[in-house]
Order: sequence, then C-alpha cells, then structure tokens
Amino acid sequence: MAGFTKVCATVATAASFVASGMARAEMPSEGCGTAAPVSGIYQTDVGGLTRTWRMQIPSGLDAATPAPLALIFHGWGEDENAFLDKAIVTAEADRLGFVLVAARGVGSGSGDESYNSWTFKGSATGVGGDGQPICSGSETNYAYKSCGPVGDGVAKNGCSWTQCQTDDAAFVLEMIAEVGKSACIDLDRVFMTGGSNGGMFTWDMGQTPAVAGKLRAIAPLIGLPHRGFLDGPGRTDGLPVLLITGTDDPTVPPGAWGDAGFTTTADSDLYHYSGATAITEVWAQAQGCTGEPMAVDFGSEGIECRSSCAADRSGLPVVLDCRAAMAHDYGLDQTWPMILDFFARQPQR
Repeated sequence: MAGFTKVCATVATAASFVASGMARAEMPSEGCGTAAPVSGIYQTDVGGLTRTWRMQIPSGLDAATPAPLALIFHGWGEDENAFLDKAIVTAEADRLGFVLVAARGVGSGSGDESYNSWTFKGSATGVGGDGQPICSGSETNYAYKSCGPVGDGVAKNGCSWTQCQTDDAAFVLEMIAEVGKSACIDLDRVFMTGGSNGGMFTWDMGQTPAVAGKLRAIAPLIGLPHRGFLDGPGRTDGLPVLLITGTDDPTVPPGAWGDAGFTTTADSDLYHYSGATAITEVWAQAQGCTGEPMAVDFGSEGIECRSSCAADRSGLPVVLDCRAAMAHDYGLDQTWPMILDFFARQPQR
C-alpha cells in the first residue's frame, strides 16, 4: 500500500507532557526518535481508495517517548472533526499524553459526504446474526446507494446505516502502521473508540482478530452490534471494553439492566441492534467473569456502571456496562474524560 500523505499540517504547541502514571512503553514504533510529528490531515491509499484521517499531537510530546494512541471513529454522516473539534477531547488528550487519530468513513459514492460511515458485520448482508432479515418494506428508505441497486434503487443492505464498499479493517491496520512511522507510539497501548455508527464499528473491530490483536482496549459510545452479532473479543488473552449508552436513547437503546434478550426489534422499532446486557455478558464470560453484575463507581457523576468482572490491575473491571441519562448524543463533556481515563489506566500486557 502507498505511504501516507500529510495535508494542511500545523506544528503541535509545546507544553508539559503528562505521563499519568503509565508504565514504561514496551513496544515503541518506528517513529520514535525521528523528527517531531505534527497535527493535521493525512491520507493513504487502501484498496484503491484514498482514505483520510486527522492526527492530533498532545502538547509537549517527546518524540523519543512512546505515547498511547487513541483511534476515533465518527458516527453516520460525520467526519474526522466530529470529536477533535471539541475542546474537552483535545484538553484531556493533552493532560494524559495521548496521540489522537480520528478517521473519516467512506460516503455513499454519490459525492455526498453526509453518508460517511463504516463497514461492519451485518452492514452488507441485511441479515442479523440470528439469520433473520434486518430490513424490510419501507425501512429500505434508509439504504445506501454504494451497495448497489435493488428493485427501485435501494441498496442491498437495507436500513443498516452503513456502507459496504470498503475494507475498513484494512484501513484501520494501515492507519496504525502509518501513524507509527510518523509519531512515537507505544504499539502495546493502541485504543479504539467511536460514537454511534463508529461505536458499532468499534465493537466489530474488537471482534475481528487481525485488528483486535493490535488493540489494548475499546470503548464504544452509543453504539451496539447489529442484532445477533454477539461475538466475544477477537484476541484470546481478552480485550477490556467500556460501553457507554444513553438510557433515553431512542435510536440505539441499551434495554433494561439484566435483559440479555432485549433487541430493538422486540419493540417493533425501526432499528435492529443487540442490547447492552447481551453483548457485555458475552464479553465478560469470554474473559472468565462469572459473578453477578455489581455496581462500579467510576467517579463520573450521572453515569451508572455495572460489571460481573472483578477489578484487574487497572483498578477497574475488564468489562464495564455504563449508562448515562442522555439520548442519542455523545455527551463528550461527561463521557470523554471517562473513556480516556479507562484507556490510561490499562496496564502493560
């Protein structure tokens, strides 16, 4: 694959680099000891498509000290600026010394970038993990043109809110490799988060061995897998996950606490996702957690967390099901410090 191209870059400002008590890096990337990286827009070729991401370098980054990397994936119809344009996102990254990389999804192919989204299991088939059709009737109005015409021009994937023309897993792997060449990254501390459609994609990448093997933890935000796609983590030694959903979310509702059978289709809703309890139970069991879910105090006011896992070396359970009193909204002033703290507290493997 072709090397990446930097576009519209600006030099990061100098300030103290906060190590936040993290262990010394064990897997420095190729970029360690090279010229100081810059914040800006980058591009690379993946599968014949030009893919774009934005990199944000923390203030005062030492080019010789490997930093943790947080990959960010936007929701449907957004772009790489959805998170990084928020002051709380960059401020917390500066405080904890994280390099941030926010990727841009692919649009509908019609030139309308309002359809930017991600490819993940269920997106190209229109069939849930339980084998039942995801979409029918008027719901195909939510189709994407990129998936090819069916009947009167609707896409094959119906209402699954994503595109199906790219290998986004290959993009993630290429992006990690290219970022590691230009910035000094600790390759043992690569994390992934995303909101809404990007949160669904984050689950999928955490379940995909080739990508999960590169990740230290994930944090899907207001995003759940398509109905029935309840696979466990894609690495045999486990993968910590922090899930944050909104109790008032009408688009991707988590369901009631403890209701492992909940899917949005049970309520004849338009959307077709698994419930929060179902997917977190699968991940907890896959990582050896057998206890009853208990309340966990994460210290974030207004967000309730539960887990059936005991705290590990990070001081937190390996699987956290957290719910905020919000609708289908990122709530970044409240959720982002929690996400980055969860990442920062993960110990070396």
